[in-house]
Order: sequence, then C-alpha cells, then structure tokens
Amino acid sequence: MQEMAHDLALMWPEIVVLLTAVVTLVCEMLRCARAGFVSLLAGLMLASVLSVPLLGLETAVFDGTYRINALSVWAKLVLLPATLLAALLVRSELANSPREGTVYSLLCFSTFGALILAGSGDTMLLALGLLMSGLASFALVAWSRDSRATEAAMKFFIYASVCGAVMIFGLSYWYGVTGTTLLADLDGLQQAPYAAAFGLVGVLVGLGYKASLVPFHFWAPDAYEGAPVSIAAYLSVVPKIGALFALAQVVIDLPDDSGWQGMLALVAAVTMTVAYLAALVQENVVRMLAYSSVAQAGYFLLAIVSLATSTLALPALVVFAAAYSAMNLGAFAVVAQTGVSRKDLFGLGRRRVVAGLAMTLFLFSLTGIPPLAGFAAKFLLFAAAIEAGYGWLAIIGIVNSVLSLAVYLRIIAPMYRSCVVSDNLQGRAAASPAATIVWLTGLIATLFIGVMAQGILQQLRY
Repeated sequence: MQEMAHDLALMWPEIVVLLTAVVTLVCEMLRCARAGFVSLLAGLMLASVLSVPLLGLETAVFDGTYRINALSVWAKLVLLPATLLAALLVRSELANSPREGTVYSLLCFSTFGALILAGSGDTMLLALGLLMSGLASFALVAWSRDSRATEAAMKFFIYASVCGAVMIFGLSYWYGVTGTTLLADLDGLQQAPYAAAFGLVGVLVGLGYKASLVPFHFWAPDAYEGAPVSIAAYLSVVPKIGALFALAQVVIDLPDDSGWQGMLALVAAVTMTVAYLAALVQENVVRMLAYSSVAQAGYFLLAIVSLATSTLALPALVVFAAAYSAMNLGAFAVVAQTGVSRKDLFGLGRRRVVAGLAMTLFLFSLTGIPPLAGFAAKFLLFAAAIEAGYGWLAIIGIVNSVLSLAVYLRIIAPMYRSCVVSDNLQGRAAASPAATIVWLTGLIATLFIGVMAQGILQQLRY
C-alpha cells in the first residue's frame, strides 16, 4: 500500500491533468464553457508547478511501467505550458461557439495521452498513450463538422488505425523474444537482430505517424488545414513532442548494435528534405506550417539518434522542444489573427508592425538564425550529431536550414508589401486579444531561449 501511495505521489501532474479533463467535461455537460476554460487553465498551471520538484529524479513507478526521468519531467514542463497557450488560442477562435467546452476537455485528454507517451517505460503504455492522444485528436480535427474537416478527420483516423496496428504487431516481436513488455528489458534483443528490427520498424510507424515523420506524414497537411487554426497549432506541438519523447524513451534501452541509429538517421534526412521541398509550393500558410512542422520533426531525430553516444543529445532535445513550442505556437497565433492564405498576410508588417515583426522572428527562428531560440537549439542538435559521429546528418540539417529560408521568405516578403487593409482582417485582429497574448508569450520565450541558451545548457547538463 505504501508503495502504491509513493508511486501515485510521483504522478500528481498526470493525475491533475486527468482530473482537469473530467472537470472540463462536466462543465460542458452543464453548458458552462467559461468555467471549463478557467478550470483548464488552473489545472494546467497546477500540474506544471507540481512537475518542478520532480526535476533530477531518475526512477520508475508501477513496476517500471512508467518513468520519472529527465525525458518525462521535461516533457511535462514543455507540454503543459504549450497546452495552456493552445487553450488561449482556442478561446480566441472558438469563444461562444457550440461545443466550445468539449474542445477544452479533448485538449486535456490528448495532452494526458502525450504525457503517458513521453514517460512510457512499457510497450503497453506506448499503445495506450498513442490511442488516448489519437482519439482526442480525431475529434478535435473534426470539430468544424464541415466537409473539409470531416474528410481530414477520416484520413487522420484511417492512417492512425493502420499505423497503430502495425506498431502493436511489431511490438509483439519484442515481447516474443524478451518475454516482457518492459522497455528496460530490451537488451534481451541482442541475440535476435531480426526481431529487434521488426519491432523498431513497428515503433517507427506508430510513433512516426504521430510525430508526422516522412513517409508517415500525409495526414498532417490535410488535418491542419481542415481543423481550426488553434487546433492545428496544438496538433503541431503537443502530440508531436509527446511521440518524439516516447521514441527517445524506447531507443535509450535498445542494444547499440541493433542498427537503430542508422535507420533513424535516414528517416531524419528524408523527413527534413521532403517536407521543405513540399512546403515551397504551398499557398495556404497553414499547410506551409504543416510541412514546416514535419521538417522540424526530422531535426528532433538528430538528438534522438545521438542519445546513446552524445552528452549534448538530451539537452539539445529539451531545448529544441521548448524553442519549437514557442516559435510554432507563436506563428500559428499570428495566422489565427490574419488569415490562412499568403494573400491575407500581405502588408501585415506595415499595418501591424509588432505582429509582423513577431511573425518574422518566429520564421527566422524556425530557420535557425541567431540570436533566436531556433539557432541555439539547432546548434546543439548539430553539435550532438557530430559528437555522435553523424556529421553527414548535421550537414544535411544545415543544408535544409538554408532551404527552409526560401520557404519562410515566401511568407515574410509579402508582409512588407503595400496593400489595402480589408475590414474583415481589421475586425478579425481586433477580436483576438488572447491570440495576441499567445504570440507575445511565444516571442518572449523565443528571444529568452536564444539569448540565455548557454545558461540553460549549463543547468540541463548539471
């Protein structure tokens, strides 16, 4: 009984998020969307505060099935504030609309699934986290109930169902060899390289779809375009980072001679290149940012590939996750205030100077231009890859960063052209103060992480 109480005490952040999801659902049943929104903010802030004392712990609860380590704790400290900002963006876009409160509950359930993924110490929790996050995400994409949203949600659902089934099938090989579902026992795969490879392919398919890695990314542009902009912003950050941290939890226990580094490095290179090439031809800004998020998932893999051999890998993964959350949510918040077409952004830098500057800095940060957060994070990623012996992958990442500048300049350049400001855009911008809070917070975080990167790195390595 004491052991159970001890384990539950270490999972208070997850428990609070789950209880918050239930409370927001009850508020929606009572048709009190505002109360649900307040409950959501309070619950996420409390869970974030409860996560701080867990820093530095390296343990596992419930017989090793759930891990309390640097990966899972930093996942909480990144994903919970990111969900809070996404909720503010949702409020700015969907306030006083039908089923508004349902979105808040779904956000909580999806975030809970992402946290379970990030702390998984057992293959069954990988499947559970993927399922919980996925079911909530399907409903969020279909929220608008129009033909485009319905089609996007169906594509998302079918893709997720197939990929999840492939992952479970692949994991059965690991269980057959090791006789256990615990990730800590994966060293037993050393004598079964083919089973190890089949299982890893299954995990890459299942988590790769959630993280939108190439070639499992095809659902992402349609889902982001079909969903409300605020939901697209959330999907581009929270479920993605949860899946990538789950992949990191898996690979730290895989035998070094199983060839997983080479497989992940190849996926990373293909993901970055294909996504940016596809982004070059997009006219819809949300689709362009969708392909951008696919490419950024490839950069995450640079840290994951290096986890076994580089001391910089874990700090790089955490810093890039925080930087990516800030700059991506900020960029989507500006889009939510303007419009989803490139034409809607024409003249933004002239008519709304601060918002235009913020959007420019977010996109430059995604490129990796100093002294912004994206530069510091990518520098750490490249250093980790080189330290791990993957210099060729770092070079591909640098080349793709140059390619990304061409992508983002297609958004930045029109923002400083003269144009006639429509009444529709002026009204839309004035009606979204919460979105302004989101991109201002993202801007502050982007600048802070970039300027204070050295101090942050020292704290993480300590």
